[in-house]
Amino acid sequence: MLSNSYGKILSISAPLMLGTFIQSIVMITDAAFLSRYSTTSFDASGNAGLIYVTLFMGLTGLGDGGQIVMARRIGQQKIKQINGYFQSNLITLFFFAFLFYLIIQLLVPGMLYSYSKHTDIAKEQILFLNIRSIGFFVAVLMLSLNAFFMAIGKTWIIMLATALFAGTNIVLDKLLIFGFGDFQPLGIEGAALASVIAEGVAVLVLLAFLLTSKHRSDFQLFEKLEIKVKNILRLLKVGSPLMIQGFFALATWTVFFTWIEQSSSYDLTVSQNIRAVYFLAFVPIFGFGSTTKTYVAQYMDQKNRKLIPQTLKKIQFLTILFLLVFFHGAILYPESLISLINPKEAYLSDSAAVLRIVFGSILIFGFTTPYFQTINGSGNTRVTMIIEITAIVLYLIFAYLFIKVWNWNIYPVWTVEYIYFGAIGLFSILYLRFFDWRKKEY
Repeated sequence: MLSNSYGKILSISAPLMLGTFIQSIVMITDAAFLSRYSTTSFDASGNAGLIYVTLFMGLTGLGDGGQIVMARRIGQQKIKQINGYFQSNLITLFFFAFLFYLIIQLLVPGMLYSYSKHTDIAKEQILFLNIRSIGFFVAVLMLSLNAFFMAIGKTWIIMLATALFAGTNIVLDKLLIFGFGDFQPLGIEGAALASVIAEGVAVLVLLAFLLTSKHRSDFQLFEKLEIKVKNILRLLKVGSPLMIQGFFALATWTVFFTWIEQSSSYDLTVSQNIRAVYFLAFVPIFGFGSTTKTYVAQYMDQKNRKLIPQTLKKIQFLTILFLLVFFHGAILYPESLISLINPKEAYLSDSAAVLRIVFGSILIFGFTTPYFQTINGSGNTRVTMIIEITAIVLYLIFAYLFIKVWNWNIYPVWTVEYIYFGAIGLFSILYLRFFDWRKKEY
């Protein structure tokens, strides 16, 4: 059983935070290169990236389901079942990766041309997605391996692989977007290709470590083919609500940015600046959120369940502390943060003002995420799906009113983040307070 000391919590969370931080740096670097290459490419990569990430979050939800189930089996001392769940997770992820690839290749181009106000942005999005969608197949291995390593608490290898991904991506971004020697600039297509290749490097690192480490023999991975329908169904039972809520959470942001694009290309560029910086705030939130799921999943089968609320309070404290470390610039020097993304003077003042507005919503998200992830870790993923969808409905209603009906300017439009994060936190607290979530079996 994992110790819930601050040191142990940090030892598990720190690699995940560093990994998320590295991914944030990659996103910032991508945005910085493309904003200097072309404003159209910058705006298009942001919106196209949201489409890709929306589907990718569906895969991530299934991967998280695998993490929860494997961590639960470890808590139950059912080590021999890990191989079956790992292999079943692989085949499940591959099926959905293929489905999402077909959606982007066959359906998305027509959709983009039908609803985009600016056809040049739509064309650039299609160029990006045609290449970026190949990454779904790389993600099959990456998410399966990440789920296994997080379930056993070995998160440092994920951090190492992410660091190599970041370094590779940054170098390839520079070379492929702007060109080098006789190699012609690829622009937005270069950014997409750089990400796919870099993800492949990360997967090779994860796979090499697994195949050469003792963990393969300890958990009897790949010793025999063990893909079972009952395992797939159990993974889907736990993971599909996470897939659905992850999909709709990002789809909501995709809709939000689409409405902004239809309203004003200037507002879209300002909002893309915010989106790129925003992910710095997710460094501690995602890191400690994944840690919460592992702790709760392992503690669910321990006799002394009072460890769960004790651990939750410690994770909350650490989340807020590290959130202030990573995101304090949104209040103290927002112009400097924005200029890293997009140095064009025309967008700095308005972008900085919006960044200050959303800072409070991020604090709410950081404080309440451990509650939400406690429900996930306990296996009550259908509940978190309902909470997520309810919050999304409220978000979309008010976003539509703000942008389409009342035609607000970009500053108050972003206050819709308070509605979304506040709703998730409130509903999570109410569920944990008034419902018996500790008896879930999976």
